[in-house]
Amino acid sequence: MRPPRDKVLGRDELVLHLQELRSSGARVVFTNGCFDLLHAGHVETLLRARCEGDALVVGLNSDASVRRLKGPRRPLTREEDRAFLVAALECVDYVVVFPEDTPIETIRQLRPDVHVKGGDYRPEDLPEGEVVRSYGGRVVIAPVIPGLSTTRLERALREDG
Repeated sequence: MRPPRDKVLGRDELVLHLQELRSSGARVVFTNGCFDLLHAGHVETLLRARCEGDALVVGLNSDASVRRLKGPRRPLTREEDRAFLVAALECVDYVVVFPEDTPIETIRQLRPDVHVKGGDYRPEDLPEGEVVRSYGGRVVIAPVIPGLSTTRLERALREDG
């Protein structure tokens, strides 16, 4: 198993790694999220995503992006630690931190064959779905596991604290 820190790459470096993988016929899968307080629902989505291809890339929202999306009290875990935890999972091949609020620019650069999104979405409603479909990629929605969410965990911790 590769050391987790070796799996965390910048976008430009990752593009080169993915070109090499694709030259051998590998199918690249991408998913993304904040992954603040990593929980079983996250892991289940990542495992499902990995089954869609040969290499799984996880896009991770930067700390600044998480604050803009989730509010000033988030993230609870800094991006370096979130990246390390996600990269430590055997099903994850690469992690890339992105500063934007959506993964659109990262997807444009990486051009994954499959984009997996966990949640109650429809492929046609995802802004990044249009980008994926524009080059012949596929969007897959992984169902949410009821009762598992970082927001729910955070709320429970605050109530017990």
